Amino acid sequence: MYPVQSEDGGAAVLPKQEQRLVSLPRQVFRVSAAGLSAIAVLAIAGCGNNYRPVVSAINPVGPSTQPLVYATAVADPGNGNDGLATVVNVFGETVAATAAVAPSPLYFTVDSGGQAYVLHSGNSLIDSFSAAEGLMTTTVKHSSLAQGVNPTQITTNGTAGPVFIIEPSVNKVAVLSAGTPPTIRQELPVPANPVYTIANASATRVYTLSQGATPGTGLGTATAIEAGTGTANNAISASIPVGINPIYGVMTPDARRAFVLNQGSGTVTVINTVGNNLDKTITVGANPIWADVAPAINEIAVLNKGNGTSAGSLSIINVALCNQVALPGNAACDPNNPADAANFGTVLSTVPVGVNPVQVAILSDLSKAYVANADGTVTVVDMNTMVATKTITVGGSLNWIQAVAGNPTGKVLVTAADTQTLTMIRTDNDTVSSTIQLQGKGIGVRVSQ
Repeated sequence: MYPVQSEDGGAAVLPKQEQRLVSLPRQVFRVSAAGLSAIAVLAIAGCGNNYRPVVSAINPVGPSTQPLVYATAVADPGNGNDGLATVVNVFGETVAATAAVAPSPLYFTVDSGGQAYVLHSGNSLIDSFSAAEGLMTTTVKHSSLAQGVNPTQITTNGTAGPVFIIEPSVNKVAVLSAGTPPTIRQELPVPANPVYTIANASATRVYTLSQGATPGTGLGTATAIEAGTGTANNAISASIPVGINPIYGVMTPDARRAFVLNQGSGTVTVINTVGNNLDKTITVGANPIWADVAPAINEIAVLNKGNGTSAGSLSIINVALCNQVALPGNAACDPNNPADAANFGTVLSTVPVGVNPVQVAILSDLSKAYVANADGTVTVVDMNTMVATKTITVGGSLNWIQAVAGNPTGKVLVTAADTQTLTMIRTDNDTVSSTIQLQGKGIGVRVSQ
């Protein structure tokens, strides 16, 4: 236990598990606003970088207007019928538009500009459209990859592209220019059984994860691809060993670190994307399958599925870099390629969630994380205290979750693989506020813009 000064000037004690970042001989805690100035002065004295303080949001006085945010849900009615894309006004909780897509939708993504791409089971079709109010079936464009590649996953690298599509049947990654429709640039060979490409809007280098010729028997690989939007062609620049059965990954918003979830190892492989090399390995729970990033507090939340019969867990991990918590005169704190802070990789808390958790989403105000469980529940985790505070019953085998911050309430959107319902949850009281019919079983939901 460590003493700190409370907001009323008296002595207070914080539990050791509330430690977040290491910068001086003592731990730096998530503290009151009165203590933030002192922290900022110490951090700025480190290596000349601007310190981004952790600030809790203050509720505004008076009425506020909710932002205009759209989300897109894709559903499959089955029996070879066309799939359906439904655009929803998140805070109005109304359907803004619907459009048919090709049959058997399998996976889809939406970039930050609202450009959507849908892949389909058993064929090489790509549907593309602008996911916004006014969407119609006639505005959905159809294109295709080579026959027999069986695309399974698509990632966008910002609004300008490029777009990366996993082709497991031929052990390649297709690289396309963004747009409606997207146009193929090239195909890059990767190791056997590719499953996912890690990217974000800041990244000029992305990583494709492959599980190897015999998944589960050896280390997987992260193939580094140079992905600048201004280049006509992309190129492979490195092959980095990761853990067994890599399944998913995320990047920090500044694209300086990538985190690979190794389902077979129960670990997270950290890649220094600036140096394009292996950084370290973090042990988490059994069967990690999904993650989300809380950048302003330098944490990631890794979702561990567990054994499938008992509760899974959420590992909350410190991932601060030295430029944010540097000691004065620390020569290792290169602002262009910062080293890990001393406490980087520490698991701050392991929080029990529901049975067979599938995805986690953190509110952008960083106050809460929401975990969708295949048992039909959503677990609410307080990111400040790092404990589960509520279980919300939704129903169905949940398969996708998205969180949107707002004022006076944010929204969490959930789909299920065996129901035709998009469920919307208020984040101020964590109750179901409405449901929207999808005319097919849910494939997923993404925030459009």
